[in-house]
Amino acid sequence: MEGVVDLQTGDESELARMGYKQELKRDLGLLHNFGVSFSIISVITGIPSLFLFGLTTGGPAVMVWGWVVVAFFTMLVGLAMAEICSAHPTSGGPYFWAAMISKPQGAPFASWVTGWFNLLGLVAMTTGISFACANFISTAATIGTNYQPNSRKTVGIYAAVLFIQGMINTFGVRILKYLNNVSVWWHALGTTSLIIAILAAAPKHQSDKFVFRTFIDGTGVDGIGWSQRASPAYVALIGILMAQYTLTGFDASAHMTEETRNAARSGPIGIVTSIGVSAVLGWFLILGLVFSIQDYSTTIASPSGQPVTQIFLDTVGEKGAIVLMVIVIGAMFLCGTFSITSNSRMMYAFSRDGAIPGSKFLNKVDGRWRSPIRTVWLSCTLSLILALPSLGSSVAFAAATSIATIGLYISYGIPIALRVIYADRFVRGPFHLGAFSYPIAIVAVLWIALISIVFCLPQLNPVNAQTLNYAPVAVGIVLTYALVFWLLSARTWFTGPVRQERAEMCF
Repeated sequence: MEGVVDLQTGDESELARMGYKQELKRDLGLLHNFGVSFSIISVITGIPSLFLFGLTTGGPAVMVWGWVVVAFFTMLVGLAMAEICSAHPTSGGPYFWAAMISKPQGAPFASWVTGWFNLLGLVAMTTGISFACANFISTAATIGTNYQPNSRKTVGIYAAVLFIQGMINTFGVRILKYLNNVSVWWHALGTTSLIIAILAAAPKHQSDKFVFRTFIDGTGVDGIGWSQRASPAYVALIGILMAQYTLTGFDASAHMTEETRNAARSGPIGIVTSIGVSAVLGWFLILGLVFSIQDYSTTIASPSGQPVTQIFLDTVGEKGAIVLMVIVIGAMFLCGTFSITSNSRMMYAFSRDGAIPGSKFLNKVDGRWRSPIRTVWLSCTLSLILALPSLGSSVAFAAATSIATIGLYISYGIPIALRVIYADRFVRGPFHLGAFSYPIAIVAVLWIALISIVFCLPQLNPVNAQTLNYAPVAVGIVLTYALVFWLLSARTWFTGPVRQERAEMCF
């Protein structure tokens, strides 16, 4: 017990060094911190969500080998982030790191831009996760029934899902750490059970050639895909979205550090281990699903609208499919719940530093529930708004996943790039990479630059109002807002992360 008290005191002292007082309840351990990121990465959410996209944008070969490539570079990004997280363990995460690593004169601007990209990515991430949950609920409702889903019904289900997740984050904050444990085991055992079930029950299995060497271009709405109009390499590049979107959200471990014991070690370890475990589990999930496809054409044109559901029906039958769908939907719901948890903590920290309009209203932690309730509901509201284009766009979901991936990875990349530029200013924490620190950071920045461009590119050919990838539009709006607001106003009053304790002393 005394050791726990010493850790708590050390964590609070470290937080005070960074200028903040302990307001959030600090009772999470390493497993809980890992669990939040592991639950948000959620391979059983990301892979089924974009499985149709993967099958038609590069096919099995890009899905299988693209996952390996993306997992490798994501681990490098995670290692670079973990080193910075160890030096600055606070809920602000990337935007706080950017301010601390920059030179004083550039710190406010670096923090401002990083924060807005991080906020965009987190909101889009919640949208992607919980909208996928609503989609799969709609699909599950069609099994053995006459239910006919449509975009309006799905958006209604999505709103209900967000509401329940918001209520859990409002009134159930005390059980979140227990729900976290449930989520870790649900994801690990659920994913493993699903893989075993479909492989064991499948009437036949696809050949090694189909799984590991088959390239498919289904990006042409009129039959002419991007491999013909551009090149197969173009299709392969945009096809890695499924992998990169799935392996995203591990900054949650950083956003939860003010609620984690021994944060300077637990946060970084949470980041790295969540990526590693998810990478291995996700690869086996892709292999299990692709090997279990009974007929490719039937799978991609499934009446259910979800190839993964068709695989379940073809392998384990209706009753078995319902069980497996419950596993997937449960994982998606838990993933979305913790995405809102992470999102609200970032918004709370950003508003604490005065960066969000209405910061005085948003910068509150409820005294009874010890939760930033106002930013919980801001997160839910913005996520609902971001999904509304799905009512009139066939690629809205893929665009939302692109926005999440671009927004989050740019916010990861800025502090890592600053760590390279201002290497002499960086003071290591207890978790560091030694001689590998600098080269890993450089490779991580180059990878982030590449995917940020790739995921803004058109995904379907020809490009029209229905097939437009509106990711660059959303990213452009946020970037324009951040820059214009900065030039017109924020540069005169936003000074970067506010040192609470100093501010209180001055007051």
